[in-house]
Order: sequence, then structure tokens, then C-alpha cells
Amino acid sequence: MPDLTLTLTSAPPLAGYDITFGDLRLTAPADLAVVSLALPLGAEDAAKKAIKSAYGIDLPDSGKSAVSNEGARLVRLGLDMALAIFTHATPDAERVVAGKLKGKVYTTDQTDVWTGLALSGPRARVALERICPIDLHSDAFAENDAARTVMEHLGALIIRTGPDAFLLLSASSSAGSFLHAIETSIENIT
Repeated sequence: MPDLTLTLTSAPPLAGYDITFGDLRLTAPADLAVVSLALPLGAEDAAKKAIKSAYGIDLPDSGKSAVSNEGARLVRLGLDMALAIFTHATPDAERVVAGKLKGKVYTTDQTDVWTGLALSGPRARVALERICPIDLHSDAFAENDAARTVMEHLGALIIRTGPDAFLLLSASSSAGSFLHAIETSIENIT
């Protein structure tokens, strides 16, 4: 009898995507790991100290992000909720984060839940303002700012990572539609 054992390998839905539209570059960051951080009720101060100890940075205010010396981006989504976003090739991102935080923060691996796109170039904001209902001007949405929003009909998280650079996250289940929305907006300005 033949051996029909299959091995499944997880892969991001947009893995390897990298295209340039004139002066804009749209990529799917490789090995992007996303781990949610929930601060326990009544133990918020201990959780914040653990985050500071593990990453060398304070947990940012809501709607903000900060980058550690190791390159991990902490994004504050609300009073007791944040994301740790970083490059990590193996499927143990949550265990790595949990180990660093020593049980002071509740962690959940969200890597397979999200798909990410990085958009950069001098007209990145122009491309995004066509489909993003928040003001992305640098006076209103500065570097390291983050916001939950809707792009087209899809829920999204947008983070300004540089003067002309954004990290966009949306549900992996609609990765193709999300990519199409971003590509179409870019094509309409080029």
C-alpha cells in the first residue's frame, strides 16, 4: 500500500509578492510574524514593565507604534491590547514572545490571521488616500502612527513606518481582494 502521508507547510498568502509601479514599491514582507499582547486586568503595570524589559522600549500609547533595537514593532491598538510585529521565519513566534514576557502578558499567535503589504515611495500617501478614509497627511498621521480602518470594504490596520512608507495589514482570508484594492488604487494614480 502506498504511503499517502502529506506534510502541509504554512505560507503567507502573498508570499514573494514584490512589484514596482513607477516610483512606488509594493511588497509582501517575508517572514512577518504577528503576536497579540493582552495586558491582564489589574496587572497592567507589571505587563508594561515586562514589555519594557523584553524589548527595551515602552509600550506606546494607543494609536502609536514603536520599534525595538531588535526590529520588533509594538503597535498599541487599545487600552489593554497591542501587537508585536517582527520578522521571524519559524512557526514559533508566540512562544518566543511569551518567553520574553515571562507570563506577565497574555499572548496569541496571529501570524496566519493577518496578511501584510508594505507600500513605499513618494506617492504612497496619494495612492492610499483614495481608499483609506483617514487623513494620512504627515501632520495628522505621523511616522509610527497606527490606526484600524477600512480600505474598500476590508478591515485593515495601517502603520506609517517612514516618511513615505506604510505597513498595511488585513485578514489573510481576503488577501487577494486586499492586494487588488491596493494595486488598483496605485494604478489609478500612475
